Amino acid sequence: MDMTGRGETEHQRLTRNVNELLGELRVAQAGVQILFGFLLAVVFTPMFAEAGLLVKALHLAAVLLAVLATALLSAPATWHRVLFRKGLRREILAEGNRMVLAGLACLAAALTVTVSLIGYVVFGLVALIVLAVLVSACFTYLWVVAPRRLQRIKQDPPAGNRP
Repeated sequence: MDMTGRGETEHQRLTRNVNELLGELRVAQAGVQILFGFLLAVVFTPMFAEAGLLVKALHLAAVLLAVLATALLSAPATWHRVLFRKGLRREILAEGNRMVLAGLACLAAALTVTVSLIGYVVFGLVALIVLAVLVSACFTYLWVVAPRRLQRIKQDPPAGNRP
């Protein structure tokens, strides 16, 4: 029985949604893997050995955020693999969505810390602060504000476009 208006059953819709979620994860995981590789390589440079406590602390924070992002962004695929034959697609989708959002927040934080750290090493404390604010604002606008704005526009069309 079609309950969705798309000609698919609830089971088909859940399967499609889980597959879409897993596809979206591939994009996010690539970014985390690149960042993580960069962060790992930095530790083994002579310059890092001479770095001060703030640089090392910020670097470790970025690494830990990237690890947490990796764990959160890979968990839905693991859950799917472990639970897909148990009839838990709805639960996998709901929990997976929460984990992906948390993972993306960790990714944004890791990227913000990394860019801010680079700014600090190159230009100093003011650059760290300015870059942290700018990068945070960019992620907040693109990932939170803009989608909500689009949702509001879709829900409340201009007066001239109302039926």
